Amino acid sequence: MVPHFEKMAYDNSELLKNYVHAFQATGDTFFADVAKDIIRWMDEWLSDRELGGFYASQDADDSMDDDGDYFTWTRDEARAVLDPEEAEVACLHYDINEIGEMHHNPAKNVLYQRALLPEIARRMNLEAAKVTELLTSAKKKMYAARLQRRTPYVDKTVYTGWNGLCISAYFEAAKVLGLDSAREFALRSLDRVLGAALKPDGSLLHVIAYSDPQAEHREVTGLLEDYAFVSNACLDAYEATGELRYFTTAQAIGDAMIAKFSDSVGGGFFDSEAPAAALGVLGTRRKPFQDSPTPAGNSAAAILLCRLHALTHDTGYRDNAEGTLELLAAVAGRYGIFAGTYGLAAVRLAYPETQVVIVGEGQQAERLREAAASGYAINRSIVRLSHEAALAKSLPPALAETIPNLPNLATGAAVALVCTGFACQPPTSDPITLRDML
Repeated sequence: MVPHFEKMAYDNSELLKNYVHAFQATGDTFFADVAKDIIRWMDEWLSDRELGGFYASQDADDSMDDDGDYFTWTRDEARAVLDPEEAEVACLHYDINEIGEMHHNPAKNVLYQRALLPEIARRMNLEAAKVTELLTSAKKKMYAARLQRRTPYVDKTVYTGWNGLCISAYFEAAKVLGLDSAREFALRSLDRVLGAALKPDGSLLHVIAYSDPQAEHREVTGLLEDYAFVSNACLDAYEATGELRYFTTAQAIGDAMIAKFSDSVGGGFFDSEAPAAALGVLGTRRKPFQDSPTPAGNSAAAILLCRLHALTHDTGYRDNAEGTLELLAAVAGRYGIFAGTYGLAAVRLAYPETQVVIVGEGQQAERLREAAASGYAINRSIVRLSHEAALAKSLPPALAETIPNLPNLATGAAVALVCTGFACQPPTSDPITLRDML
């Protein structure tokens, strides 16, 4: 019941993806609402709205003397800012009682959803719409009151890899939920990361900005996860925009990842580059497969390689991914939930990628996008292309073999093409037909 009250960038990025996927899988708007709330919080507290980019974390508390006091409530605190009906709804919904859950202050309550709105409506003999109105009003008042408290410190360090995770999550939410603002901020953030972290020789830095603006400038060499997360984010940007530069950047970073971190003898990837000087045990390189707490570097690298293979038809990428996953295949089951990303990578390797290529703009293209994103599949990608990009053949190699053969591109009609295993079905402009094909 009592959480760790820190709020981490990488927790929220991966939870955002999970809630988006849960909405895809079930159609339950509850999951979509949670996803939108995560974005709302990240927009307000964990992002640089001017330059782009995501901050690292928000502290649990503001001093050594409290434990989550900013986020928890006594019954008296709730009643002080709400009218009686709002207080009754909020206390029922969030289980705010005289005795709460916090060991250092038993009056403090951790807010969680105890009673849902239909139950509250029955207990208070009110219409459901009235209960919803009261709860919405109560949340606004409680949030305004909470903002008057001393706010826990936000660590504004901008880490390259963690930004890759957040950017990918924003692209995923934008694709499924139709959130243009999330897509635009993801693009701005990715452009900032690439501008600040990507060096001319293809290497990445681990940090692009420190929380203390007065801190001495220093460059920390990127790790395996920085390369894997940012390259995957570049592929997400390519799918969202159809701009070939994001694909070529993803491929360049992926190739640099192979050159810097792969074990050409034993397979898989080390977590860091070989040290220039002997560092004893500190110089020991690992091959991370366990999600702890971020997605494991080897598993994320394998996902990237599978995606690059699907866009290039270069079997070297797939062979590298297979060799990487084979290292853990015999014992992956022992990792349990800590091999979640390994499982996602294994599914991507086992089944061919399904690409939905949508060519065109306007309402028809948007309806095709909604149809393509209406269900969840691990190995499905949606690529948005303008007619100009398709006609100009500015495409990754595997797509270039197919897109120029699309009929009626010059007419301006939006079409969708479903390709699996480098073979494509006939194009369609009908969303229902597209769902059936998928």
